[in-house]
Amino acid sequence: MELAQAADAVLAPLGFEVLECIASGSGRQRRVLLRIDRLDEKGVTVDDVAKAAEVFGLELDRLDPFEQPYRLEVESPGPKRPLRRARHFQRFHDLLAKVRLADETFTGRIREVSEDAVAFEVNGVKRRVRLDTIELARLAEWPDEPR
Repeated sequence: MELAQAADAVLAPLGFEVLECIASGSGRQRRVLLRIDRLDEKGVTVDDVAKAAEVFGLELDRLDPFEQPYRLEVESPGPKRPLRRARHFQRFHDLLAKVRLADETFTGRIREVSEDAVAFEVNGVKRRVRLDTIELARLAEWPDEPR
């Protein structure tokens, strides 16, 4: 089972969405970074991070995916928030996002969102991109008010 799927399986029932789960490094320097959000879209609290770290840490202990020690880091997405689903783009409508496709990267303002695509305004021109072609998208600016 992939780590992100394992995290989602134990954290979704507790009201958390797994935005990213990245294992990096090797040997004694291995790190597992888990970025979570709340399914109710309220702000992630310190208690939320502690709860997710405890539950996912126990699941990692059960799965035992690494032969060497690792460091688990759990955090709220903050300004490094990945945008993956249509709902993520809808939530941050009118904000700038940095988008990486297979052959290019651009920064555009999120203007329209459908179930399978997002329209960005890039240098005054509307550009529609299918969600399944986006390799990575992150907010390029943070909203004044929590969303």
